[in-house]
Amino acid sequence: MYKLLKNLINHVLLIFENFGRYTFLIGNIFRSYNSWGLYISNAIDQMIMIGTKSIPIVILTSFFTGMVSSVQAGYQMESSITPKWVIGSLVGETMLLELAPVITCLVLAGRIGATIAAELGTMRVTEQIDALESISLDPIAYLVFPRVFAGFVMFPVLIIIADIFGISGGVFAAATSLDIDTYQFMKGFKTWFKPWDAWYGIIKGLSFGIAITSISCFYGFYTKGGAAGVGKSTTSGVVVSCVAIMLLDYILAALLL
Repeated sequence: MYKLLKNLINHVLLIFENFGRYTFLIGNIFRSYNSWGLYISNAIDQMIMIGTKSIPIVILTSFFTGMVSSVQAGYQMESSITPKWVIGSLVGETMLLELAPVITCLVLAGRIGATIAAELGTMRVTEQIDALESISLDPIAYLVFPRVFAGFVMFPVLIIIADIFGISGGVFAAATSLDIDTYQFMKGFKTWFKPWDAWYGIIKGLSFGIAITSISCFYGFYTKGGAAGVGKSTTSGVVVSCVAIMLLDYILAALLL
């Protein structure tokens, strides 16, 4: 019992310690603002990696998510007297408010978060970060800022793409599986649509993007323990990023809706 309690206390203390170090890292990003202009080219490279190279998986994921949402909405309403165009309302609202930003960012947490944590973790265990410090380069401004800034810029763009293809997937499934033409679907979509719904999804994407990139940078930057440590940091970065997404999802819903 004593050993169990001790392990629990140690885990709780580790959580607070990591949160403090994470806060310190974020503070250092803002303290290095004088150097941001020097590393903007690094940020552009990260935008390509985070944004452009993620477009195919975002399109694929969102399109099939929209199709599944449309088919499931039709299944729920097949025995009701609700008009068919309501399916367009349901699919549109669920994609804009929840599915497009959350599903997309959970997928990207695995793709982008793992890449960032592994890159920085490898640089740490091979002493490349120490080498940057030895030549008077700020490793946080050089390595962390470009990745967080790229996430800040590109995640909202990816969410917009996910919205478009998610709704397109819903239209396609409705037309091919539910005998609902595009006019009926879009009639339902416009009936419940509010511009704030789209903005809300973009705000969620921006918040999730900052969380994914910063958390992955944190675990990669403070990696220790050689190759095994890189693997642990990568896993921890992805898992904590996914948990942060779900936590932020609730907080933003409570505050903004």
